[in-house]
Amino acid sequence: MTETPGSPDLNLDLELDLTVALTHAPGGPEHVFVLVSRSGQLVESTLPDPAAAIAAVGRFGERIFFPEPGPPKLCTQQYGGPQVAVVTGTFNGRDVNSRFSLTDGCEIARWRALSPLLGGVAGSSGAI
Repeated sequence: MTETPGSPDLNLDLELDLTVALTHAPGGPEHVFVLVSRSGQLVESTLPDPAAAIAAVGRFGERIFFPEPGPPKLCTQQYGGPQVAVVTGTFNGRDVNSRFSLTDGCEIARWRALSPLLGGVAGSSGAI
């Protein structure tokens, strides 16, 4: 994987213990997936492509799980679907409790960045 200027650094020394609780619609069944890695090496996973999930979390996880405070974001008003994912656990020793949805352009972008962890978005290849 090559880095382009301005892209986030790839974190290869990941210590992950993440649980993803995904629902496709309000009141629908919850699907639970786990991803555990030590020093970037897969220990346990119930995801379809754990290597891609580790790569996506390594590339975008720090920025998405622990965003820096800043000015309000302007997001496009578009709706991507009723799916909701809640990610809990630890990322390099830091507690994670993040909610993802497809309610506007900013949320869709967050989901797409971690799509190997959360699942693809309609109209998206899931590639990062």
